[in-house]
Amino acid sequence: MREMEFKMEREGLVSLGEELTVTESKLPMSYYYTVEHAIAMSANYQNRERLKTDSEGKAVGKVVDIKETDRGFFITMSFEE
Repeated sequence: MREMEFKMEREGLVSLGEELTVTESKLPMSYYYTVEHAIAMSANYQNRERLKTDSEGKAVGKVVDIKETDRGFFITMSFEE
């Protein structure tokens, strides 16, 4: 089981226990993940830290935590790897 955190700009877009799809995108030296459809975005990850995705660069995870901080809203998702 792997957990990843995603920043969300508005509250109320997801709920605990919801299963969501994330899409992997490549930068020149790293990767990042977007919760479809542009609900939230991850930090950048190095190649060795990549999430295991299918052939289309997608993975399904479950929302396990939602929190509000002074920097915005964050969701934590768990993925089976």
